[in-house]
This record gives sequence, structure tokens and C-alpha cells, in this order.
Amino acid sequence: MPTATTRPTPASATARTLHLALDLGNTTWKLAFATTVAHAPRLRTIPARDLRELGVEVAAARTRFGLADDIPVVSCYEAGRDGFWMHRALTALGVTNVVVDSASIRENRRARQAKSDRLDATALVRLLLRHHAGERGVWSVVRVPSVEDEDRRQLHRELFTLTRERTRQVNRIKGLLALHGVALPALRGLPAAMPPLADWRGAPLPDGLAARLAREWTRLRATQRDLRALRTERRRLLATAEAAEDPTLRMVERLLASHGRAPARLAWSSACSPRMVERLLASHGRAPARLAWSSACSPCAASAR
Repeated sequence: MPTATTRPTPASATARTLHLALDLGNTTWKLAFATTVAHAPRLRTIPARDLRELGVEVAAARTRFGLADDIPVVSCYEAGRDGFWMHRALTALGVTNVVVDSASIRENRRARQAKSDRLDATALVRLLLRHHAGERGVWSVVRVPSVEDEDRRQLHRELFTLTRERTRQVNRIKGLLALHGVALPALRGLPAAMPPLADWRGAPLPDGLAARLAREWTRLRATQRDLRALRTERRRLLATAEAAEDPTLRMVERLLASHGRAPARLAWSSACSPRMVERLLASHGRAPARLAWSSACSPCAASAR
């Protein structure tokens, strides 16, 4: 009679499933197919974003491993630049897909690592076999948002990006002036033109520097104008009837009222789930809120481990 240590494990079910790992590049995709860890994966390369060729390779892999057409296919790829459209495309093809947080994958630190942090398709399909067999702690799976939720993030991410861009522009102007012993005076708003400045001797700034500063100032004013427009749009969004029924937006309003602008910007830029925003509300002070965002509310935050 089999004991607890000899009883068959769920790993035996992996042989009845086709496993596919995708290494998504900009020009080509590398595919690795496998059914068990004991056999070498079937490796193929196809043009990037060619879903028809992907379907052909899946069918060829079924034939190669002697699998029936109704055998399920599970796949995975690492979260990155391609986002979640590939997950939706695979799901539409009847494939059960998981998007993997690459930072959660343990690696052999003694082995020589490539410059890229991305795992190759062979290593990824072996991890997929372990994950599908029921092994815990192989990696963390990214929560895939709906198309609507993902689109709603655009406004908040653009706000976050433009705020950082404005900071870089201001620092660039200050750096250029510091080369000539000049400090940028504090200004209310942004005048149409940069105030007249002189170098450390009281002499006019060189023509080349003055022309560059004028261009930087124009770009800074454009960034500030876009920021004002986006903040107006955010206030309008919060005031709509649809927002009144959205629990996430209501929690963001509570965050704005209780913690000030900085933690709220983090919540808006990440478009956190209600659970994550509640964690921000439960924290006290700005440092815990920043920590909660960086560890749990990033766009690639893992919801399953």
C-alpha cells in the first residue's frame, strides 16, 4: 500500500499536458515545448507577434509528442515590455497562460549570468513544469488586469511620468546656471520667458547658454501646462457618477484626504486594487506608504505566489 512518501504526486499529470514557454523578443520569439522534465524541450524560433505561426508550432508540437488535439496547453512568459496583450491572445487560442514576475525567480548565483535578466525559453519551460506539477515557491504570478483597468492607468502613469520629467528639467536648468555661478530664483508660476540673469561677475550669460536655457524654459512651460491639464482631467474623473461606484477611486479620495499628495500619487500611478489601497490607508506616514507601493502596488506586482 503506498505511503505518504510513495503516493503518486500531481507531477504525473504533466505528461498529459503540453507546456509552452515563450521568450518574447522584439524581432523573434523563442518557443520551448515540453511534456516532462525527463525529455529535452522542443525549441523553435518564430517571427515576433506572428500568432498564426505560433498556432502552427503548437499543432506541430502536439504531433511531435504524440498528443491528441484536445490535450490542454499551458504556457508562460515573463512580464515585460509586451505587457498583457500576449496573455489575452493566448487565452483566445484556448491556452492557459501565466505571466511571471521575473524578479521572483530564484537563480544560481554561482553560475555565470548573462547581462540580460531574462531567462531563456528552456529554463522557463522547466520552471513551468515544476509549477504545473504543484511545486510551491517556483515564482510569483502577475495579476493580469482587464483591458478597461489597464487603460484607466494611462492618465495616472502619464501624471507620474510628467512630474518626474518636470523635476529633471528644473534640475537641468539649475545645473546649467550653476556652471556660471548663478542660482535660479524662486518663482511663483512660470513666466513666459526666463528672467534675465547674469554670471558671477555680473556679465550677461554667453549666447549659446542663453539660447539653450530659453529652449529648456519653453519645454518646462509645456510640461507644466500638460500637468495642469492632466490634474484637471483627474478631478473631473473623480467627480463623475461612475467614479462614485468605483471602490478603488473612492479609496484614493480617502488617501488624498488622509495622507496628502505624495502617497496618493503613488496609488494613482499604480492603479492599485482596492486591497492594495486599503493597505496604504492602514499605514501611517509617507515612508510606509512608499514602501507599500514599491513592494505591492507596482504594475508588475504579483498577486499569487
